[in-house]
Amino acid sequence: MPRAKGGFKTRRRRKKVLKMARGYYGARSRLYRIATEAVDRALLYAYRDRRTKKREFRSLWITRINAAVRAVGMTYSQFMNRLKKANIKLDRKALAYMAYHDPNSFNQLVEMVKKGE
Repeated sequence: MPRAKGGFKTRRRRKKVLKMARGYYGARSRLYRIATEAVDRALLYAYRDRRTKKREFRSLWITRINAAVRAVGMTYSQFMNRLKKANIKLDRKALAYMAYHDPNSFNQLVEMVKKGE
């Protein structure tokens, strides 16, 4: 039986890896063996960081809300507690957007929450 060297299937598999490695520096984009390692590592980081991104954005939103609320003389935890008691259902992303892009309406919201004590 003749030796099978792969041919079509192998070439297709290798081209797929090299296509994913396009834009990498030097041998990482040209040589299959090195490109495979680079692509595997990149996919691992991408998987991990899709989860990390969610954490980091939530942290950023909390920081922005905290800064905006402290400027009015309240803490983040007090503000969130009073929001829940006032039955205002805005998520942290929306609150952070308001605090950053529209401080006037955010301050009105804070005053409304303060009055509802």
